[in-house]
Amino acid sequence: MRLGRVIGTLVATVKPEAMKGLKLLIVRPLTAGLQDDGDPFVATDASAQASSGDLVTWEAAREAALLHEPWFIPVDHAVVGIVDQHSVVVAGPPPASPAPSRAPQPPQRTGGGKGGE
Repeated sequence: MRLGRVIGTLVATVKPEAMKGLKLLIVRPLTAGLQDDGDPFVATDASAQASSGDLVTWEAAREAALLHEPWFIPVDHAVVGIVDQHSVVVAGPPPASPAPSRAPQPPQRTGGGKGGE
């Protein structure tokens, strides 16, 4: 799934029978850091709840077409869900590994035999 921001809606007066009743949204794709990542596109609203201004997740191609009932309607993009929270963990240098520890040595035996201590 990818991130996007709903920037508007679209009304189509003519569309395939399988798409009747589906809400069409205009979505701007975003990077993980919420920066613009391409040109806006039209997507169906598989979540049935998204509106202008919402941060959403979306799918493209076959995955988008399979999200609706009936399956495989003629769409290229579909909004999957609304994002409630978003955070990015910035990867830094890997943590330093601890210094290798010396394995404890077994105690040394002294003396050579029975009762010779």
